Amino acid sequence: MCPMVLIGGAVAYSAEIKGMATVGAKSVLDELVPAFERASGNKVVMVYDVAAVLKKRVLDGETADLLLLTRSALEDLQKQNKLMPGSLTNVAHTPMSTAVRAGAPKPDISSVEALKRTLLAARSITYPDPAIGAASGVYFAHVLDRLGLTEAVRTKTVLANPQMSPATVLTKGDAELAVTEASGLAPVSGVQLVGPLPGELAFAITLAAGVGADSTSPKVAESFIQFFKGPASVPILKSNGLEPE
Repeated sequence: MCPMVLIGGAVAYSAEIKGMATVGAKSVLDELVPAFERASGNKVVMVYDVAAVLKKRVLDGETADLLLLTRSALEDLQKQNKLMPGSLTNVAHTPMSTAVRAGAPKPDISSVEALKRTLLAARSITYPDPAIGAASGVYFAHVLDRLGLTEAVRTKTVLANPQMSPATVLTKGDAELAVTEASGLAPVSGVQLVGPLPGELAFAITLAAGVGADSTSPKVAESFIQFFKGPASVPILKSNGLEPE
């Protein structure tokens, strides 16, 4: 790996790459990117949004060296020749989970029926807006429909977005219960993780990585992916609600 050098008191990086990542991975990347930069001497500039939005941006012609999105989004990009052949790889997964504010009593979600009772009893619920393509929001909307609760919780639902995440809605006191991927809950101060969705409702979102087809620094992008998957990153992933692949 290449060392950084100081020029006139400023850091000069060997290379700079652009990354696009799902907002659900921001907390872990806030830790991993600086660690990679220190170790490699390369700079990583990340852009965050929901995976569906970033996928559309790439399909519309925007380029990136590194892509960290949901597996399904990257598979779609691979089909459109937007990834370098052979670069797509799973890096982590995160379970759909529930949370309450720190210090609040943990509700019972030990079974599907217990979760249903908890959702009906909650004064307010927040989860990502399915309309913007958030994978966790799309899945939980499906869960509500499956449980026959869509109409029952509609008036007490606060739909979240990348600017106002479920964890933020929860800590502001605008919702009593949050449902989204664990990586969007576990690292947030003031949030108490309750646990994953139970039984047959259990679901994990797979985070995958790939090198953009038009990358000008593919070796640096690939080295970041290997760093993400390396043993030194495991504790950081786990503390941020992600399980390594």
